[in-house]
Amino acid sequence: MDDDQDENAYTWEGDYEKTWDVLKEDQSGSLQESIEAEIIRAKKRRLMKRNVNIRLGMMRHVFVIIDMSLAMNDHDLKPNRAVVTLKLLQKFVNDFFDQNPISQLGFITTNKKRSFLLSDLSGTAHNHIKALTTLSVEVIKTNGKNCIGEPSLQNSLEMAEKALSHMPSHTSREIVVVMASLTSCDPDPIQDTIDLMKKKKICCNFIGLSAEVYICKKLAESTNGKFGVILDESHFWVMLTDFIPPLEGSSTESSLMKMGFPYHVPSDKNEKISYSMTVNKFTIGGYYCPQCRAKYSALPVECVV
Repeated sequence: MDDDQDENAYTWEGDYEKTWDVLKEDQSGSLQESIEAEIIRAKKRRLMKRNVNIRLGMMRHVFVIIDMSLAMNDHDLKPNRAVVTLKLLQKFVNDFFDQNPISQLGFITTNKKRSFLLSDLSGTAHNHIKALTTLSVEVIKTNGKNCIGEPSLQNSLEMAEKALSHMPSHTSREIVVVMASLTSCDPDPIQDTIDLMKKKKICCNFIGLSAEVYICKKLAESTNGKFGVILDESHFWVMLTDFIPPLEGSSTESSLMKMGFPYHVPSDKNEKISYSMTVNKFTIGGYYCPQCRAKYSALPVECVV
């Protein structure tokens, strides 16, 4: 009788899965152990999916868009989402340039229905960390009062697009959006922005801090990007590390480039003062080009010769 009932069961009954059974309480009643085990399994799955014997892109131009709206004041991450996000991004900057030494990174914030440039595209980790630290200190001092209003996904993406569209075809153009809000206030239809990103071949990725948002997932899928929602702070960092290794170079054009490796002179008191081509003023120490012997304060740079 039971066998007949199983055969005649509805399809939706057979496909139904109790996803909450994956999480089990420990002796103290906490779910943390199950969550950590699930994060480790997900990390192993990502490592197994990585292809071998592929060409990786050497030069990357990446903009990170940070949602600084009212939703960043939530306390599901301690002390709040904004502080944790800025702290992890500071760590992300160092690891990014460790694996991508000749790439460039930039940061954009969005709130009050507008977008703001936090730090421009640059290969200097110090400038980005300084900007992120300053913003983090402001959030802590004001108790999150500078996290206000709604974000504008469209304005942020278009600001990043204007800077990335001028980059050469042999470099990758990427955007990573850290989104906490479930809404976005945009001046025009977001589909226009999706079409623009596809046309410009800009890969858009999303890390959700709240829940899955349809338009964000659609934009990521349309541009061959990644989309995910965090479980906790440790999972947040795991998702950020996915954007540290160089991408596959299949989407970029091959191009021969002449590269030089400048020698660095420390900025100590014994060094002579000289003119820096980067800041257009006299400084102590810097990087000297092996071709033209000019001094620069930051890397990477393009030789004027």
